[in-house]
Amino acid sequence: GLYKKAREGVIKGFTGITQEYERPHKPELVVSTHECTVQESTQKLVTLLEQEGIIPRSLRDVDLLPELYPSESTASDALRHEAESLKTLPISTVELQWVQVLSEGWAYPLRGFMREDEYLQTLHFNTLQSGMDGSYRENHSVPIVLSATAAEKDRLDGVSALTLTHEGKPVAILRRPEFYFQRKEERLARQFGTSNPNHPYSKQVLESGEYLVGGDLAVIERIRWDDGLDQYRLTPNELRRKFKELNADAIFAFQLRNPIHNGHALLMQDTKRQLLERGFKQPVLLLHPLGGWTKDDDVPLDVRMRQHQAVLDAGVLRREDTVLAIFPSPMMYAGPTEVQWHAKARMNAGANFYI
Repeated sequence: GLYKKAREGVIKGFTGITQEYERPHKPELVVSTHECTVQESTQKLVTLLEQEGIIPRSLRDVDLLPELYPSESTASDALRHEAESLKTLPISTVELQWVQVLSEGWAYPLRGFMREDEYLQTLHFNTLQSGMDGSYRENHSVPIVLSATAAEKDRLDGVSALTLTHEGKPVAILRRPEFYFQRKEERLARQFGTSNPNHPYSKQVLESGEYLVGGDLAVIERIRWDDGLDQYRLTPNELRRKFKELNADAIFAFQLRNPIHNGHALLMQDTKRQLLERGFKQPVLLLHPLGGWTKDDDVPLDVRMRQHQAVLDAGVLRREDTVLAIFPSPMMYAGPTEVQWHAKARMNAGANFYI
């Protein structure tokens, strides 16, 4: 390593070897690495950087994310009763998947579909401003938006709240709705780097309404799909509790929308090896296939889940320290821009390493 080369004289002026280490007179932070774990040492540094406003604040393992649906049935009944009195806006299945993403906390600190300022921040800077004074920037790279036609805008503009319906059923109330022009071409250029109408998600954008509508969401009840896979759809808070039960000191997430192949397995196995070598005692794998909309020629979710279970049954991955769950986001096929979103969402669920 570098220290060996410095001691052999290959590297000159190496601090602590051939050049004196100048101890700071008033250090802002002292980390005694012989008394702390790797994670504890790192967290002390991260906390200082957050306090100084150098990096955005992160969620602690003990934090519970705010969920946008009530925990009690009486509150759901009250929301349902209110929803029946409001004007309605029908949403697609993909938009319902985004309602689930938002309501469970994957996109925290978002509390609903993006308003125009949030939409433009995301398109231009891949971040969202947060905090009372907007002084913090949160990692967020993809628009999470709800479309509306010109006719729907004319019918609903000016209302204080509206009901979102899916296949005729009320699913959420959107409060303080804000309608604004979608800027489709700009969105495609910035999010996908192409305006090709044959791109699978671009096609959806081009066929959607001319306007977007943002606002705060109050979801009537937790989104369920009743497809035999709901037991895998763990929320960020449920995953955090699961990791705590497993005494995880590192959580490494693997995102995929295809069956696991040998290369995937080797990546996951090697990541665990590296974490153990770095001093972690109980690294846990979050095996987290994407469960929202995908192209028609992608492998269906139920088939992928059976294959993932077979991989665990075969012992390729250790069931004892693997959590298999479904990530509810639709797939946008947006390359590195989408990878950033996938990583941020898993961080909200407690992951601190991402493959």
